[in-house]
Amino acid sequence: MDPDRPQVVVVGSCMTDLVSLTPRLPKAGETIHGSKFFIGFGGKGANQCIQASRLGACTAMVCKVGDDSFGNNYIENFKKHNVCTDYVYQTGAAATGAASIIVNAEGQNAIVIVAGANLLLNSEDLTKASAAITGARVMVCQLEISPQVSLEALKMAHKSGVRTIFNPAPAIADLDSSFYTHSDIFCCNESEAEILTGVQVRSPSDAGAAGSVLLARGCHLVLITLGGEGCVIVSKEVPEPKHIATSKVTSVDTTGAGDSFIGALAFFIAHYPQLNIEEMVKRSNHIASVSVQAAGTQTSYPYRKDLPQDIFS
Repeated sequence: MDPDRPQVVVVGSCMTDLVSLTPRLPKAGETIHGSKFFIGFGGKGANQCIQASRLGACTAMVCKVGDDSFGNNYIENFKKHNVCTDYVYQTGAAATGAASIIVNAEGQNAIVIVAGANLLLNSEDLTKASAAITGARVMVCQLEISPQVSLEALKMAHKSGVRTIFNPAPAIADLDSSFYTHSDIFCCNESEAEILTGVQVRSPSDAGAAGSVLLARGCHLVLITLGGEGCVIVSKEVPEPKHIATSKVTSVDTTGAGDSFIGALAFFIAHYPQLNIEEMVKRSNHIASVSVQAAGTQTSYPYRKDLPQDIFS
């Protein structure tokens, strides 16, 4: 395989994060004082791509940003992280996507996103990136871009034998059934699983029940992430739900932890295909648990050199 060819390709979103740290989340109509404000790089797709890159994967991002300062800055951010920017398109028709994030003292958050240029990524853009998508080992996508474009990317990769990870976030209740059948790994959190299945997810056993519903819709393997409680795996091979716990840590900021998990998972699938899924999930859980112990989104993501090296053996 060409060592410079992207092994992990992410088709998805870029967001500029506008982050306010506050003692607590404000109530409706209330103004409160925050303690700190900063601007960071976010968006589920870009987050996942950056985490995979920080772990050492050769990555490419397929996305659309505005022809504005936020867009220019984002392209520089990708280059700084050695992410291929050949398929990062700029448009004057919309602003770069933005996310307003409030984080309270316990590390919990409330987020409003304006997708902007993300929704203008289209079929023509995918066609230009088709060589990278079909030549990758893993292709990841989510729902912060047009669902039709995400589905087209999944079908393109799946048809070429590329492993696909689909993160149905933000979740939509009437998801096209083709998403289930074209996702090798269907990875969602508790609230997304609940929206998709109608099953209330309050525990690992609930997650197993929701995962079984998703499996019945044609998924090959379902991962439901449970924050500090780890993750539940349900698959066609082993339909009995398996709970993978994670070590307890003190959260500073949970923003982007799910994306850290998915980026890490994509890295392990691309680089350590011999590992079983349980082992990949354990290692990805550990990496995500490191990310919640620092403030910010991508800035909290660990580099390979900062992690226990037995994770990479």
